[in-house]
Amino acid sequence: MPKLIKPGTDNQTPGKYREVGPRGGEVSKPRTVKIDKGDRLPPTQEKGRKWKKI
Repeated sequence: MPKLIKPGTDNQTPGKYREVGPRGGEVSKPRTVKIDKGDRLPPTQEKGRKWKKI
């Protein structure tokens, strides 16, 4: 299972991340973000959600 990462975490592997539910499940209208080396993951649309590298 892919690692789930909390919003606001920095120094993650550069690439694209998709917003998922608290346990990794799909959510409606998920956000997808691209981060570069040293960037911090942004907040999610709702409390409790996390990020998953895609």
